[in-house]
Amino acid sequence: MTHRLPPQRWYIAPQDPAKTAQLVSSSGMSDLIAQVLVNRGIDTPVAADIHINPESLILPQPTEEFADLAIAVDLLQGVIASGEKIAICGDYDADGMTSTALLLRALKYLGAQVDYRIPNRMSEGYGINEGIVEEFAADTDIALIITVDNGISAFDAIQRARDLGLDVIITDHHDIPEQVPPANAILNPKLLSESSPYRGLAGVGVAYILAETLATDFGKLTPSYQNQLLELFTLGTIADLAPLVGVNRRWLKQGLGLLPKSKIPGIQALMQKAGIDEERKKLQPEDIGFKLGPRINAVGRIGSAEMVISLLTTEDMNEALELASGCEELNSRRQELCKQIEYEALTLVEGKPPTPNPLPGGGEGGGLPQQFLDWYEARVLVLVQPNWHHGVIGIVASRLKDRYGVPVFIGTYEDDEKQHIRGSARGIKEFHVFEALDFCKDLLGKFGGHKAAGGFSMEAANLEAFQEKLSTFAISCLEPEHLKPLVEIDAIANFSLITPLLFQEIDQLHPWGIQNEEPVFWTPNVAVREQEVVRGGHLKLILSQGDDSSGRKFKAIAWRWREYYPLPSMLDVTYKLRQNTWNGNTSIELELVGVRACTKGGKPSPAPTSSIDSTPGVSKATPRATKKAAFEYKGRSYVCSFWESLRELRIRNLAGKVLVVKQGEKTGLLGTNRENAQEVRVTKASPYYSIIMAAKKSLNI
Repeated sequence: MTHRLPPQRWYIAPQDPAKTAQLVSSSGMSDLIAQVLVNRGIDTPVAADIHINPESLILPQPTEEFADLAIAVDLLQGVIASGEKIAICGDYDADGMTSTALLLRALKYLGAQVDYRIPNRMSEGYGINEGIVEEFAADTDIALIITVDNGISAFDAIQRARDLGLDVIITDHHDIPEQVPPANAILNPKLLSESSPYRGLAGVGVAYILAETLATDFGKLTPSYQNQLLELFTLGTIADLAPLVGVNRRWLKQGLGLLPKSKIPGIQALMQKAGIDEERKKLQPEDIGFKLGPRINAVGRIGSAEMVISLLTTEDMNEALELASGCEELNSRRQELCKQIEYEALTLVEGKPPTPNPLPGGGEGGGLPQQFLDWYEARVLVLVQPNWHHGVIGIVASRLKDRYGVPVFIGTYEDDEKQHIRGSARGIKEFHVFEALDFCKDLLGKFGGHKAAGGFSMEAANLEAFQEKLSTFAISCLEPEHLKPLVEIDAIANFSLITPLLFQEIDQLHPWGIQNEEPVFWTPNVAVREQEVVRGGHLKLILSQGDDSSGRKFKAIAWRWREYYPLPSMLDVTYKLRQNTWNGNTSIELELVGVRACTKGGKPSPAPTSSIDSTPGVSKATPRATKKAAFEYKGRSYVCSFWESLRELRIRNLAGKVLVVKQGEKTGLLGTNRENAQEVRVTKASPYYSIIMAAKKSLNI
């Protein structure tokens, strides 16, 4: 029988026996848990103790870390004392909305006159702008603007505010631009040292510090007030996918314990609508990430952010329940929009209504659908369609990225005439989204983002050139074997090591999140003793290690793996651990993350041989390039690579023509493959010399 396996590439973290042994010796933890911590960069006994017991983290005073915090507090005290008004400019994502609600609650509690404004996602886009500043300035009572989760890149808007006589405090967590706005005070953790425990704060974390410091100065930092701030901090931090390390980890542990008994009516109503049991002693990040966060984010994506602000600031439970019902309705609509757009996108990619999982390299019997080859060869997927809702295309981009393992750029037209495109992008591990957008900046209007995600706008007439240039960038940094979903694995584990004690050790590492991902283990040569498809298309299995049927067996679940039934009788498996309690009995089970054909001796399989090479005419057996880059020369885009073992430079244009030059040679080969290549001179007098110099400069050779 021919079996299909999930299309994946496995990355098994390199082991560090010395650091692992040091942690085991100092704390008595198991080798597996020590390796997990080392993989997370927690590789000293002190760091491990703080990670497991975050309350032991000694925090410097925020005023010692944030240089402008005292200035911001003085400004706010003065405005509150004078009875003048404060205006908050927030953002329409969960971080921005919880930040806005947090500061509104805090400032009103301290007696401030305060108003707020959140830009409209569809008509205004992200962040404070000059129009909003002028609206604030028209209200003669407003003396001070506070930005939350935005503002660090809004130089013109902040300059306009200062010109109009308004003071400005920026609270933001995004990267610092070359030109910093002329605000009175800037609170941004990216201005702090890399070692600061405050470095990973999201926008809501910066707002929390400002609110707590201000209340302390007023002598009004009560436990009840601080708990409400912590609850909003917890919601926003997890929903924004902030790193769960440093002060985030310490405060989240407290906040997750507070949420089930929240005194904020809006949070109570949200949990009720999401079906979260109020009797639970503690929430986990997944409760927020998959239940509460989407209900908040849905409003900012397809509705009015003011609904969430009202929900999180009202003291009336009846009003809170009504607003939470509105969030529920918008979230249902968001789910339907995502489902429809994803279906249409998959149909476009595959040339027909989507099959369960036609992914690249689908294991034995799998492969690329013919309709996908254009995008596979381009190494980036670009889709633009009318009538797709801009508020949800980022979610669809993430799903396509996970499905196909390629960087995805999705756009929709902003007008009926199809003259302007607005889009979202999601990247894979080896691809930097912001650098890709920056490479295409001459074709774009606005753009921004970071390594994993971004947003952009452009004239529709530039779409074809944008696709070509993105492909040039993608080819410069991606090999064909990168185009599969990545499974990142912590360590090898024999089934004999999987015990309730190991699960307890893992449980101490909660909460899971960015930079503290849940551990993933793998075990070679596992026998599939039983397997069946159950309701929902899930696969239930009984597994044991090796051929010995009398060995230890584990129940396992593989979510939505119907299309891979039946799996082969022997496999390597990778998984997370789960604890299941039924009728008073507790057992450890496996949640499968991936499988592959068995390897010998527990060693990883060699890297797959590519069926598509970035340089035409180059044999699959050719050694890999040691350097790659994309560059421009006389307004045209090129990809170049240097092959150290061959001492060979290769330059490729968008038409597929390649110039190959051996180091020290006066001639090179030019053509689309080795067979039709013509010999050309590459000396200083030749027309190719300047482009060779440009390629060398981009490669730094």
